[in-house]
Amino acid sequence: MDGTMQNKNIMDYETVALDDADSALVVIDQTKLPAETTLLRLHTAQEIWEAIYLLKVRGAPAIGVAAAFGIYLLAKGIDAEDYDTFYRKFREHKDYLNSARPTAVNLSWALNRMERVCEENRTRPVEEIKRRLRETAVAMKEEDIRVCRAIGEYGLSLVKPGDGILTHCNAGQLAACKYSTATAPIYLGQERGYHFRVFADETRPLLQGARLTAYELQSSGVDVTLICDNMCATVMRNGWINAVFVGCDRVAANGDVANKIGTSVVAAVAKRYNVPFYVCAPTSTIDMDTPTGSDIVIEERPAGEVTDMWYEKPMAPAGVKVFNPAFDVTDNELITAIVTEHGVLRPPYTAAFQELFGALQNR
Repeated sequence: MDGTMQNKNIMDYETVALDDADSALVVIDQTKLPAETTLLRLHTAQEIWEAIYLLKVRGAPAIGVAAAFGIYLLAKGIDAEDYDTFYRKFREHKDYLNSARPTAVNLSWALNRMERVCEENRTRPVEEIKRRLRETAVAMKEEDIRVCRAIGEYGLSLVKPGDGILTHCNAGQLAACKYSTATAPIYLGQERGYHFRVFADETRPLLQGARLTAYELQSSGVDVTLICDNMCATVMRNGWINAVFVGCDRVAANGDVANKIGTSVVAAVAKRYNVPFYVCAPTSTIDMDTPTGSDIVIEERPAGEVTDMWYEKPMAPAGVKVFNPAFDVTDNELITAIVTEHGVLRPPYTAAFQELFGALQNR
């Protein structure tokens, strides 16, 4: 079930919302932007799974919050009074949702956090567990907003008014609950009169930069220029870019980063032209159980996204082989710093992460 809304600015909508009275997860269908703003009301496990897999809801923070709301709603619908039956069905829903996107660590992170609520309250009545699942999911959304704003504050400290900023894919409000990661410094700067000049890569083949980033930045009054992916070297060589900000879907323990395909190209070009390359990552995205980028599972998507999508007629010869990885890995040596909600981390990243998590544990 969905509804089409056309009267509000895209920035006035919540990317992910919970309608508990209707037992619905409400998300913006990002596959229809910018031409049409459609709110999806998702009730079943299959509907939630498909929304994540088909990128109707996308972006690491938004996926995490959607998963938390989704698993709560599915748990809410489990008709069982004894814990063992409830937990078995909960795990079935959890494993199913977790299979939707293997690369984005926030999906499994959110689902695991919700599972711990079940395990830690196993002696309580099932209805009490459901209530605590709801509280945790709502808290995760509130935390996401605070985390993204903190990332924005730290990121803003790395640039100055009037700077040119390049970003890739969409790590904006449509990828989170508010501010998001890579665009958080841009939005805070906009609020404070920094007058950034932003260049957005189109991000082939799904065009998240063109359809989403350029759309939301323009809607917010930001000075944004859309460029094709293969133009990033030109704008850097011209001296128009003072910093690159990107988001990420998973950070390995050594600082390698998996993000939307093409990110590693931008990083290599930035290195060539001495432009700082910053990765904006909430600590939930740092996966200390993944040693290096080579250990990250990279999702591959259908060939039609490259050959047919967005075209009236196929733009490639029939039957041609297509390689369509959704993400690539940017080596840590190309990353100037990783901006988290707890500060700006610099190489060597393994030591920086260990120090960060050690400090958090001692709080």
